[in-house]
Amino acid sequence: MKIAILSRKASLYSTSRLVEAARLRGHDVEVIDYLRCFMNITAHKPQVFFKGRSLADFDAVIPRIGASHTFYGTAVVRQFEMMGTYTLNRSQAISRSRDKLRSLQIMAKQGIGMPVTGCAHSTRDVDGLINSVGGAPLVVKLLEGTQGIGVVLAENRNAAESVIEAFRGLKANIIVQEFIKEAMGQDIRCFVIGDKVHTSMMRQAPEGEFRSNLHRGGRATKVKITPTERATAVKAARAMGLNVAGVDILRSAHGPVVMEVNSSPGLEGIETSTEQDVAGAIIDFIEKTAGGGHKTDRILE
Repeated sequence: MKIAILSRKASLYSTSRLVEAARLRGHDVEVIDYLRCFMNITAHKPQVFFKGRSLADFDAVIPRIGASHTFYGTAVVRQFEMMGTYTLNRSQAISRSRDKLRSLQIMAKQGIGMPVTGCAHSTRDVDGLINSVGGAPLVVKLLEGTQGIGVVLAENRNAAESVIEAFRGLKANIIVQEFIKEAMGQDIRCFVIGDKVHTSMMRQAPEGEFRSNLHRGGRATKVKITPTERATAVKAARAMGLNVAGVDILRSAHGPVVMEVNSSPGLEGIETSTEQDVAGAIIDFIEKTAGGGHKTDRILE
C-alpha cells in the first residue's frame, strides 16, 4: 500500500513512528508537508500537487494537521477525499473536533458526560455566566487555545469576574466550566482506534498546577480504565466521526467527563508511558479499513 502522511516535519516523533511502523509492514510511505501542497479544484479530475507532481497515486492518507493550520490542512484532506483516496480521519471530523464549542454541543446532544459549561463573547451578565456553572472555583478557557494555553483557574468569585472581564476586553470567545476538584490535577488520555480504546495513560499536573498537559510539565503513567470510561471515550470519538482520537477524560464525582477530543493525538507520551506500539496499531487499522470503500461522514449535528 502507498501511504501519505500529511505532516509539517518528518522528524516529529509521531510522524517518524508512523513512517517506521508502515515500512516495517512493507508499505511505501511518504511524508507530505500539506502547507506546500496546491490543489486543482475541478469537477472531473480534482488533484493535489506537491513539488510539481500529482499525489493521485496514494492508497491512504494519514492527516497530522496542526491546530494553527486547521483551515488549509483540512482543505487538503478534503481534496484527497474528492479524489476518492482513503483518509484515516476525514476533513469534516477534524474540523468538528477542533471547534471546541461545536464539539461540546455535539457531545451534549449525544448525552456524553462533560463538565457543566457556559459560553460567552461580550456578555455583561458576568454573574449569570458564573452562576450557570455553579459558581467559583471555575475554569475559564479561550475557545482558540491549545495545549493548555489560554486556560485559567479562578479560585474565587472575584478572580472569576476579573478573568472574564479581561477576556471580554480582548473581544475573545470564552468557555466557562465547573472545576472538577476531585480530579486533583489528573486526567486520562484514552487513545481510541476504530471502535475501541487501544491504550490509556494518566497525566498528572506538576505541583501547584492544575493543567496536566505534558507540554506544561505533566507526567504520564499507564492506567487501567473502567468499562464506563472506555465506553465514554469510544462514544466521544464516534460523536466527532473520528477513526483515531485522543479523548481526554476527568474522573468526577458524577462519573467520567470528557474535556476534549483530539484529532491528531501525539504518540510520544502514550507510547513511552504504556510501552504500546500505537503507531503499529494505527497502520494495522488502515490495512483493515482502507480497502472497504470511502464512507460518507454521516454525523448528525
